[in-house]
Amino acid sequence: MTTIDTRKLWIRLFLPFAAGYFLSYLYRTANAVIGPVLARELNLGDNALGLLTSTYFLAFGAAQLPLGMLLDRFGPRRVEAGLLLMAAAGAAIFSLSDTLGGLATGRALIGLGVSACLMASFKAFAQWFPVERQASLTGWIMASGGLGALAASKPLELALGFASWREIAFGLAVTTLFVAAALWTFAPDKTSESKGDGFAAQLAGVKSIFGSRHFWRYAPMGFCFTGGFMAVQGLWATRWMSVQEGLEAAAIASRLTWMSAAMLGGFLFMGFFSTALLRRGISLDRIYRWSMTLAIGLLASITFFPTLGGSLVWPILAACFSLSNVSYALVAQAFPAALSGRANTALNLLVFAGAFGLQWGIGILVDNLQHGGWSGDAAFRAAFLTLLGGQLLSLGWLFFSRQR
Repeated sequence: MTTIDTRKLWIRLFLPFAAGYFLSYLYRTANAVIGPVLARELNLGDNALGLLTSTYFLAFGAAQLPLGMLLDRFGPRRVEAGLLLMAAAGAAIFSLSDTLGGLATGRALIGLGVSACLMASFKAFAQWFPVERQASLTGWIMASGGLGALAASKPLELALGFASWREIAFGLAVTTLFVAAALWTFAPDKTSESKGDGFAAQLAGVKSIFGSRHFWRYAPMGFCFTGGFMAVQGLWATRWMSVQEGLEAAAIASRLTWMSAAMLGGFLFMGFFSTALLRRGISLDRIYRWSMTLAIGLLASITFFPTLGGSLVWPILAACFSLSNVSYALVAQAFPAALSGRANTALNLLVFAGAFGLQWGIGILVDNLQHGGWSGDAAFRAAFLTLLGGQLLSLGWLFFSRQR
């Protein structure tokens, strides 16, 4: 086994993967700020804007099952570096497009290209670091994503004052190429590892995960809660704040910045304190259940009382969402180590299916209600109530299935 100094390993392994996940989260949430600009310039309705933004989630989610098998077979360095080239191409296409089809194609390629950023990080950490380091490394990698969300809020809104959205998208394409090159050049390979099972054996492992009752206990939560918040954060939070609260672009960008900062705090909290909480007998399942219960109460507060404490409630909701990532560990712990990557990507598939379906679905519902004579604020409230209903059902299933 190749031995690499710990400090050099941190620089060569963690930093390139952290840069990739930073870009992944920046791409994911950038349309919350850029979306309204696109809507004005290209005359896009809420339905079209929802479809455009959610194509990222569709491509990202579709990649998850084959991704788990690719990571096991070819390793995280090769898989993520290769996919990031697709993300760079997608960002370039996005920057040059004038039609909804071209923009959606670029956005889909971006989603496919960054689909490995988190899962490849988990795989690399599992290869190179001992088990006792995993919680802190997970916290740090999620924190890099939180920094990406921060960059996609107020800093991005300020950048739009100096450059067009096309120039920003092209700059991100160039940056993504540099990160892909850094991963390919500097990240080490675990050369002593085998290439894993054959395709048939790997596919059988995937089937066993989807046949597991334990997996389906958490899957609806991944779809409605984690996917639902990603759908809202990535686009509809901005529209909600504009329609329901009457906030201007600068105030909305500041609100999004606070939300991203709260998410970052939640990621760091789990990274630093999860082990200590477990030692005190506070299980990850309990943290997950009660943080999601608080999240649904906060979303209900926003839905029924949109102007009451929004500057505080939205960031707390974002902090609760950051704790929803505990579900990946809760799902994976029920499977053998050889299946843990595929278990995580299976859950990720449901999460991003929810993000795509709910983000586009909210746009369709809002457009149809407005065409039916509803006011904008009533249409958005109905859409959020629909999301709230799905979350209540999935939370009830989580508690009920635990009792069984």
